[in-house]
Amino acid sequence: MNDVIRKTIFVCFFCIITSLVNAEEKQFNLYVGNFDFSDDGKKSTLFGIEHQNPSLVRDSFLGEISPVTGVFITADSAKYIYTGIQANYKIGSLNFNPSFTPGLYDEGDGKDLGHVIEFKTEIQISANLSDSSKIGFSYNHLSNASLGSKNPGANSYLFNFIKKF
Repeated sequence: MNDVIRKTIFVCFFCIITSLVNAEEKQFNLYVGNFDFSDDGKKSTLFGIEHQNPSLVRDSFLGEISPVTGVFITADSAKYIYTGIQANYKIGSLNFNPSFTPGLYDEGDGKDLGHVIEFKTEIQISANLSDSSKIGFSYNHLSNASLGSKNPGANSYLFNFIKKF
């Protein structure tokens, strides 16, 4: 990974930590799953954490939306740091949360996705365990939208535990 990318990731990580410390309310999504499950040669276990500040939730013509920021790492040392938006919909007793989060990707010893800039689209479904805890399942796709010379993409499924503090 070149020096510019390392510095950019450091600045993004610093901004995430600063926003977490300054947030009055905090909601974290801890997740584990299978990175690129559809590629037998490059699939890998992944672990991640995502932050959402409940005080920044806004009503819009798309419904309730909020910023979301996170990072994941795979067992093959691939890393992705991202920030974007998430919509929040309640359907009966289930929560439905589609999101779009551009970010920076480093392949480590994992899959070469063709570019450092990748876009993650995700659909998450969760159920409330209590007023402050949820458990859920999500599916996402990572793609560089043909910014690079190749764009193989990666599909992942995840198990989520969401906790509001």
